[in-house]
Amino acid sequence: MATAADFRRIALSFPDVSEHEHGGQPAFTVGSRRFAGLASVAQGYGNLILTPEIQAGFVADAPGIFLPIPGGFGRMGHTHIILAAADSTTLHDALHTAYKLRVQKNSATKSRSRRPR
Repeated sequence: MATAADFRRIALSFPDVSEHEHGGQPAFTVGSRRFAGLASVAQGYGNLILTPEIQAGFVADAPGIFLPIPGGFGRMGHTHIILAAADSTTLHDALHTAYKLRVQKNSATKSRSRRPR
């Protein structure tokens, strides 16, 4: 059973991660861009920013742990992780996946902005 404290500790263990407020709730960023947060912690969830394809795999593999956030954000890959249902390995792996995706997107954005026009 994972907790919000576990979520925070793991998220902050990755290189160059900072904690900020987003909508009055803790959010975790790398390169000033969010990859995870605790906006839904009162409902027992941590939030991950994944791709729709990766989200679908997580939900298919562990429907009792992962679910899409309702509405448009969920369709874009934003995913709840049910903290009470997740063990530390699952939580670490999910947060690391979200972190790696954000680092890759940041790198791709930086590469595009360096191209001469």
